[in-house]
Amino acid sequence: MYLPESLYAEAKSRKLPVSELLQEAIRVEVRRRELREAGADHLSDLLAEVGEPGPADSAWAQDMARRLARRAERAAS
Repeated sequence: MYLPESLYAEAKSRKLPVSELLQEAIRVEVRRRELREAGADHLSDLLAEVGEPGPADSAWAQDMARRLARRAERAAS
């Protein structure tokens, strides 16, 4: 595995466990890609089962997303 010397030196100067960090970063990326693929598969299955959303469905979803975002903003305040 290639790690630029300057990045390796920076990690070592901070006493970071380079090997462990690289392993965890790869695990996280592999999991992220698995979840993305599973999401795409699920969406494909849904579209095959119920079809593409119509204009009313899209409007409802956009409205719901706006309401949820406002709720999250209020909760964070």
